[in-house]
Amino acid sequence: MMADLEQLCSDARALLLDFDGPVCSIFANYPAPQVARELLDLLASQGVALTAEQTEESDPLEVLRETGNSADQELTRLVEDALIAAEVKAASTAEPTAYGREVIVAARQLNMPIAVVSNNSPQAIDTYLREHRLSQHVARIVGRAYADPSRMKPNPAPILDASASLGIVPERCVLVGDSLSDVEGAKAAGASVIGYANKPAKTAAFQAVGADAVVTSMRQIAQALVRLEGL
Repeated sequence: MMADLEQLCSDARALLLDFDGPVCSIFANYPAPQVARELLDLLASQGVALTAEQTEESDPLEVLRETGNSADQELTRLVEDALIAAEVKAASTAEPTAYGREVIVAARQLNMPIAVVSNNSPQAIDTYLREHRLSQHVARIVGRAYADPSRMKPNPAPILDASASLGIVPERCVLVGDSLSDVEGAKAAGASVIGYANKPAKTAAFQAVGADAVVTSMRQIAQALVRLEGL
């Protein structure tokens, strides 16, 4: 059974936001498949024999994850560095998510600390927040651990790190994420989670893996937070 969104926000003492989705579309103008292709070309230039399936990968984070699984730390660092550079470039032209800023501002007006918890690099997140004058509203950035893709969500480690850095137990944190890995990571960490279903098929998927609430627009979360300000 879905929790009441306003009650979920009221019970939380900290707001954790995934980056790509709830805050912005990082690869809106530098497409993820292009970045993935560049990373694959980099691997090929290093003599890595790619399978047919690998050459079709369109998610740069999965390219990094697969490279990390190879246990070749030098290659993983090489791909990591290239991905960081690509993400920073992409962040400078990222498209803000509608009402993402309003969610951040409304949470701040409630004195609710905010952490961005993402599988993207902290450098890219910092770039976006600075360029959009949001840095002052975000208490912590917990991005991808350098050259250690095994710690990416759904591993709960980033969520636990964010909780610890804010000094608030995971059970009093609510994460907003747009992927199954966000929901799974939050549940494993003991945090509440709001699934942001920015595509129709995601609603049922989020419900199936135990999201506490599902929204189709960040406006719904902003409105819930604004209503709490009036109480």
